[in-house]
Amino acid sequence: MAEIAKQNWSWNTQRLPEPARVVRWGHFGTPVLLFPTGSGDYEEVERFHLVRVLGDLIEAGRIKLYSVDSIAGKTWLQGSYSPEYCSRVQNLFDGYIYNEVVPLIRKDCNASNIEVISAGASIGAFNAVASICRHPDAFRLAIAMSGTYDLSKYLNGKFNQDFHFSSPLHYLPGLDQGPQLERLRQRFIVIPTGEGDYEDPGESWRIANVLGAKGVPNRVDLWGKDRHHNWVTWREMLPKYLSELA
Repeated sequence: MAEIAKQNWSWNTQRLPEPARVVRWGHFGTPVLLFPTGSGDYEEVERFHLVRVLGDLIEAGRIKLYSVDSIAGKTWLQGSYSPEYCSRVQNLFDGYIYNEVVPLIRKDCNASNIEVISAGASIGAFNAVASICRHPDAFRLAIAMSGTYDLSKYLNGKFNQDFHFSSPLHYLPGLDQGPQLERLRQRFIVIPTGEGDYEDPGESWRIANVLGAKGVPNRVDLWGKDRHHNWVTWREMLPKYLSELA
């Protein structure tokens, strides 16, 4: 396989505590925004060979793959910031994705209203679901692998507005009828998870039940006890779903 075309962008943004960085692989196709795990950076998915296993889809012009730094995830996991600060960064990270990254993707695709697929594993799955739930005008599909959807354990009991509106698990039950919910009901969220080491299918069922209660189309796929919470599993999952749904 030929080397996959790659481009990087970087700029300063008031929404983030560090410079924004975005990377793209490929030239043509449906744009896919892939969120890293935990504290992963924007090239994590390349180092763990996720780009390689998507190579056929990229080379065929089926998808263009984009990724960003896990800035909000890193803030939560460092353990040195207040719950209020972490929640604020999470909320601002969402604004950065919608107001800066999505326009960059649309400009790069030369299509001002093209719809994006969000995807990710672990905390990246949280961000994939959060993005489509808050912005169904920009995202049409989410692929949320082995997800962690309840970040309230990091709050030490200190719930706040930034956290509430960043967490689909918490704000969706109270989301009233309106354009956001109407559009979200036209979208689809697939929630695959293993059942092996360090996997928690209960997390997937929990977000699925919240989505389903609001009439949002979704599906939980259980991959069995031999699929663990690691890149081996995600390298198998993501090409399958993108091949079927992109």
